Amino acid sequence: MSPPADWGCQRALSNNVIGFESTPTRFPARAKSLGNLPHRTDWAKIPPLKIHSHTTQWRPSVATIPDNFLGLPRPHAEYRKAKYAVLPIPYDSTVSFQVGTRHGPRAILTASQQVELFDQEYEREFFKAGVATLDPVAPNMAGPKAMHEDIFAEARRVVADGKFLIGLGGEHSITSALVRAVLTKHKKLSVLQIDAHADLRAEYEDTPFSHAAVMRRVVEMGVKVTGVGIRNYCIEEHRFMKSKKIAPISARQAREDADWMMRAVESLGENVYVTIDIDGFDPAYAPGTGTPEPGGLDWFQVTDLLKATAMNRRIVAADVVEVIPLPGNAMTEFLAAKLIYKLIAHIEANGGGRRTKN
Repeated sequence: MSPPADWGCQRALSNNVIGFESTPTRFPARAKSLGNLPHRTDWAKIPPLKIHSHTTQWRPSVATIPDNFLGLPRPHAEYRKAKYAVLPIPYDSTVSFQVGTRHGPRAILTASQQVELFDQEYEREFFKAGVATLDPVAPNMAGPKAMHEDIFAEARRVVADGKFLIGLGGEHSITSALVRAVLTKHKKLSVLQIDAHADLRAEYEDTPFSHAAVMRRVVEMGVKVTGVGIRNYCIEEHRFMKSKKIAPISARQAREDADWMMRAVESLGENVYVTIDIDGFDPAYAPGTGTPEPGGLDWFQVTDLLKATAMNRRIVAADVVEVIPLPGNAMTEFLAAKLIYKLIAHIEANGGGRRTKN
């Protein structure tokens, strides 16, 4: 049975109980990262969330609130019919400053219940393309490399099923496994990286699978990376970028150069993977992140860039990472949820990005 035509409005009213007056619900204790840092969540009061590791039978979740993106009804959230598949990855083992990105996926899913489904720019509702929410990838306590392999295995199944994969972090290290999975289907792939940091270290804190080295791993796959919003990197990364002729577009250039967006899009290949580290935004818009670097991008710079990319290239997968929910402030997770839905809108409104020019 299909939902009524005005279901989006009814949903917005009925979901008010999930609002932001209380601390966002979070994943249970068994989904914590390797770090044993204290947190304020009373795990005993949170209902258990079914998590499938790589040793169990993989099954997509059905439409369950609050674990379903946008709180969609079953006809638009069934994996078999959905075009988009959201894969939560509550993992933050290698973070190096503020912890808590493991709580990001649940906070974003909860905040997504409040996102209005009617897009004013396009005067359409885009949820009808179908958005399924999968069970989270459980952190692997064997270490970052084992976690990389688990994420790759889960993501590869989604890609093999022909779904548009949307990874929900968690820390940024998850992106290399997701890109690797997308490469099994889309060979001519480039990455649009919206970020404050280059993330191009050879390794960091004794692991090549660190969040600070994730784009180095992607480059090693033979994938071209275009960074936008980059405003912090070390001397090692500076030398590596010079040697590989990698020229990121800084947040200052995005503010001062009229042609920055055209340069970013033209640098991308036919198929594009979009990775959005939430710290690419100025912390005035997204304060809930591990390293809130000042001088970042704003909402319209990011969404206009996504629109230009969807109009001129084929976006085939994406992720949003590094969200840390803050007590009493749901600004960051709500921005992330709305951003994902806006990305879907741009893709759907522009023919899935199939009007490629190269």
